[in-house]
Amino acid sequence: MADATADVNLGRGEGGHGVTLTRVLSVETARPLGWHPVVMAATDTDLLASDIAWDLDPLLDGADGPMVLLDRAEGIAKTLSAHRGSIATLDADGLLKVMTSLAELSSLMSRAGHYTSLRFAENTGDAEVAAAMQAANERSTAISTSLIFIDLEWADTDDAHAAAVLADERLAFCRHHLENLRRYRPHQLTEPEETVLSETSLAGSSAWVRLFEEQTSAIEVALPDDLGGRVGLMSALAHLHRPEPEVRESTAAAVTAGLAPGLRTRAYIYNTLLLDKSIDDRLRGYPSWITSRNMANEASDESVQALIDAVVSRYDIPQRWYALKAEILGVDRLRDFDRMASVTAGGSAEIGWAEGTRIVRDAYASFSDELAGIVGRFIDERWIDAPVRPGKRGGAFCAYGVPEHHPYVLLNWTSTARDVSTLAHELGHGVHGYLAREQGIFHQSTPLTLAETASVFGETVTNNRLLDALDDPEDRFSLLAATLEDSIATVFRQVAMNRFEHSCHTHRREVGELSVDLFGEYWAASQEAMLGDAVEVTDGYRTWWSYVPHFIATPGYVYAYAYGQLLALSVYARYREAGDSFVPAYLDMLRAGGSMPPEALTSIVGCDLTDPGFWSAGLDIVEGQLNAAVDAARAAGRL
Repeated sequence: MADATADVNLGRGEGGHGVTLTRVLSVETARPLGWHPVVMAATDTDLLASDIAWDLDPLLDGADGPMVLLDRAEGIAKTLSAHRGSIATLDADGLLKVMTSLAELSSLMSRAGHYTSLRFAENTGDAEVAAAMQAANERSTAISTSLIFIDLEWADTDDAHAAAVLADERLAFCRHHLENLRRYRPHQLTEPEETVLSETSLAGSSAWVRLFEEQTSAIEVALPDDLGGRVGLMSALAHLHRPEPEVRESTAAAVTAGLAPGLRTRAYIYNTLLLDKSIDDRLRGYPSWITSRNMANEASDESVQALIDAVVSRYDIPQRWYALKAEILGVDRLRDFDRMASVTAGGSAEIGWAEGTRIVRDAYASFSDELAGIVGRFIDERWIDAPVRPGKRGGAFCAYGVPEHHPYVLLNWTSTARDVSTLAHELGHGVHGYLAREQGIFHQSTPLTLAETASVFGETVTNNRLLDALDDPEDRFSLLAATLEDSIATVFRQVAMNRFEHSCHTHRREVGELSVDLFGEYWAASQEAMLGDAVEVTDGYRTWWSYVPHFIATPGYVYAYAYGQLLALSVYARYREAGDSFVPAYLDMLRAGGSMPPEALTSIVGCDLTDPGFWSAGLDIVEGQLNAAVDAARAAGRL
């Protein structure tokens, strides 16, 4: 069945079974920018982007509410139930009829799920909205459960018959999806077992994820009055980019204090989800905690481990940078809360919404007028929800929705240069989802490993557009440093997070429940391995794992950031070599969505994922960023 996932392509459901209900991600790895743009005069409204709110009503497609859409979906499901027992033997005509109906049903469910979950993201503390989301999820799960037999019977189809049926070009709109479903045959359970797991999911893992989201969205941090007083977690974390060491230190202490009250609860939530996943993996016969995620990403365990090993082997890159950054900042050694400090002399400028969107529009226009036009629609047509509000979900994400409708972007705009980078990143997801709509609901989303390619590419275009316009050595150094720190955060930090996850999942399976202190030990160890002697990991930082949503909602997700960053840098290198002639191939790749395996998609732009040296070549590009930043620091007299 089609994926109804809401995020930047959580891909097909992790296990590949049934309709995956709406899930969205808060991006913890928002990248800092250290440059000084020419800032337009901004009003308070512009600085806070307080009037930039999305319009979700079109998702309902004229229906009075999400339940009306689910009524229609239930009617289609009842019609499809007549095919029980025949899926494995359907000819092309019969399968076309089933999959066309299934696409319509999936679209209705996705519209309902996205509407309720995005309303919930606006204010996770609204009990009425939360109840409406839960009701829609329960109804959708019941519909999905009634059709589990379709996936199971299709997976059991004879290989020769499946190949013959899928050769029919009328099934191109769902061919890759159906081919992928058959990969899960060794891990499928019986229909009664799958039904029980589906029926109980909303009272199990989904409920714990929702509790975590509500808990973290309610976290408040008590900052000094001159820093805003009592603010939400995301607003507080933004101060870690400030150049003043005393501000960073006091902010870090306040964040640690803010995380303390619900720490044991969040640890219990994570322990419960670790256990839940271990049970599911054992029942399905997955050999490791990350195998199901890798399968959803259409990647082998071996290829993913090769990526992780390659990144770990180059931990010297972030360590060299942080040692140099300490010298630049005039300290003997950085502390964990100093890592993101601005290296810009004289502090960071505030950037209003109008100026930030102008920068991003211009950057995308420098690459492609078509992409710039799509970006303009996001900004001008209420496809973005930007301001920080009480109870709003933290971070940033892009929700694809359905192919018949445009995607949506959520931000938490705090008027920093970092927010411009995040906007460029999320709009990369947005243009990818928009262009891939023609693939339909079965193929619009890519696997997670390709999900970050367009976003990182868009961010890189933005950064390099700015770099080309800068002559001042100090400004160039600031931007090059920020670009490097972006790569470090996205490649090395995410792999370190993967190593934290690995320790937690392995311990839960081999030893048992983890204490708060043990979570902190594994977190500190994963960070210390990446940071080496260049950065001191403080005691307070040991609890900061507890607000990262990826560990909770999408276990195994984080390595996809490293995958996407290195791939995007390689793609961008191809663009620099080929110039404008590269643009059509890149757009073709985006339009293809998830209709092909990753190797085929990336071959469109000349990248060979099967090359054993591919990841090393990408890491060489990151090392080149380090060297460029060092040269710029010297030119600016900072070293």
